[in-house]
Amino acid sequence: MDEPPRSFRIDIGELVLDGFDSRVDPARVTAVFEAELARLVRERGVPLAAGGTGVALDGLAGLPPLPATTSAVRLGEALARAVHAGLAGRGDAR
Repeated sequence: MDEPPRSFRIDIGELVLDGFDSRVDPARVTAVFEAELARLVRERGVPLAAGGTGVALDGLAGLPPLPATTSAVRLGEALARAVHAGLAGRGDAR
């Protein structure tokens, strides 16, 4: 018998990106980021929360670098992958 899908809630209080070209559309980056992170969580889960208990992190460091790009889509996807990597334990909590 298949298990019902688990419910995850990820609350990102603030996401600050500095040093990007002014041509990068922040609203588009946000939309792509949210969609890609939702896809990654759906497909791969959140390994840090696999034990069924909630996990709260104040910040993540040591994440993969983001590409130097003016593409909001590419930046949003890369950002989501970096955050998911942190949620998978491949970053440093701070």
